[in-house]
Amino acid sequence: MPEKDNNALTMPMNESSNTPMPNIITALVKENGHVTGYQLSDGTILGKPEAVALAKQGGFTGVGIAHRNGEEYLKSYPDDTEDNNLSSLPSVEDLNINEV
Repeated sequence: MPEKDNNALTMPMNESSNTPMPNIITALVKENGHVTGYQLSDGTILGKPEAVALAKQGGFTGVGIAHRNGEEYLKSYPDDTEDNNLSSLPSVEDLNINEV
């Protein structure tokens, strides 16, 4: 029997239907002006690699994965408004980002 991966990323569950609910990004975590992670609506802070891994599992709505200089990061899907773009979110600084 394979071992359970205790480091697996999980999404919050919708209690009424027992289906995963997408996470909501509420702030960008920045260090020295650069995005290093993302804060979720439940207060959890994820580093870029962890957030990208969760996005690959379908853990977010409205964002996709982009690449720059060989690094993956989250990017808002284009639409007719800029109010819901990740770049419009407030910033927080946190040196204790959860890394997987």
